[in-house]
Amino acid sequence: MDWTLEVVVVPVSDVDRAKAFYADQLGFTLDHDTAPVEGVRIVQLTPPGSGCSVVFGRGAVPEMPPGSLKGLQLVVNDLPKAHAILTERGVEVSEVQVYGMGTWDGEADLNNVGFVHFADPDGNQWTIQQITARK
Repeated sequence: MDWTLEVVVVPVSDVDRAKAFYADQLGFTLDHDTAPVEGVRIVQLTPPGSGCSVVFGRGAVPEMPPGSLKGLQLVVNDLPKAHAILTERGVEVSEVQVYGMGTWDGEADLNNVGFVHFADPDGNQWTIQQITARK
């Protein structure tokens, strides 16, 4: 039996601002923005290539303090390229870091140990890791 993680609820204070950030700046695909009844709104977006989506909204998602989600992680196969894309889109992203070594020197192998960090407008914290080969 497969147990797949399909949705992560992200606590936000402003649904429209979060939708713009995740769709326009991060490039996530907007799956739906639904208001099935008055007082309920559900927005779901999926990172390119991911089987797991993020959801936020009002009335139908668990209430959590905006910005309280920490440790979400995306994986890419080209971290410097991902860093450049996010920077071009206006996302405040850290420098490329090599775990245990500090700032990337432009030459060290980033596979499994390369990371960048950013936060959404509410302060939910994300990490991007480079994985080009898995054992």
